[in-house]
Amino acid sequence: MARVRQEPLTSSLLSARDVRELADRLGVRPTKTLGQNFVVDANTVRRIVRVADLSATDVVVEVGPGLGSLTLALLEVADRVVAVEIDPVLAAELPATVRDRARPGTSFDVVLADAVQVQELPGPAPTALVANLPYNVAVPVLLTVLQRFDSLRHGVVMVQSEVADRLVAGPGSRTYGVPSVKTAWYADARRAGSVPPPVFWPVPRVDSGLVVFTRRPTPPTDATREQVFAVVDAAFAQRRKTLRAALATWAGSPARSEELLRAAGVDPQARGEQLTVADFARIAEAGAVA
Repeated sequence: MARVRQEPLTSSLLSARDVRELADRLGVRPTKTLGQNFVVDANTVRRIVRVADLSATDVVVEVGPGLGSLTLALLEVADRVVAVEIDPVLAAELPATVRDRARPGTSFDVVLADAVQVQELPGPAPTALVANLPYNVAVPVLLTVLQRFDSLRHGVVMVQSEVADRLVAGPGSRTYGVPSVKTAWYADARRAGSVPPPVFWPVPRVDSGLVVFTRRPTPPTDATREQVFAVVDAAFAQRRKTLRAALATWAGSPARSEELLRAAGVDPQARGEQLTVADFARIAEAGAVA
């Protein structure tokens, strides 16, 4: 069935001045520890929402909403947003910001928690993830949310540009590595443009990138996700070595490594960056049944 998109209804988004005044009133100063860089540009948050391709029926989970800039833009389109915020001061203020500025008829909840610790969310199962992820925890947060909430069908995350390249890289690319393979286990991912530093406060020293993902079935295998990811971690821990050598500890010996690789139809002289997620799944399955 074709998705029916709802045209955005104008709400009172936060301007750069609004963000600073709100932060001053709350006594909030962005910290590197929490990776806080607040978006202060309304055009940017609306662009993120457009790229996310949301409908009114989507239940959106947002990680790290901060002062609510992106939250309000999400509520212009989606009828329900659940935000996960680790900062107690920001989490306490968000409901008031939404009540004062969001369009009528929307539903909002905030969960005070570290996103990598969240096991469940209130209300209906989330269908979309849209988030400005802190640079220092972007990859573990994305992978954890995708793993714990299999109802998520699509979404977009804004991350450091270098991280965006790694998330979407394919086999053979110099940026292809553990984040690339593990993301591919859950979803197809692609770059959807860059975001310049001046749209943030404080202004970061690097560009950001938008990564769009669409959930897809995991590779057909009898191996578990944990077994596959163990092979991925081992292969890239020594990425300059051949797989025969890199997987020797995982397999028990170089000879056993070669045996399992051949059973999986993988050249023992290949390197990790040459393999697809399906290749890693076959290696894990060979190791599991041996």
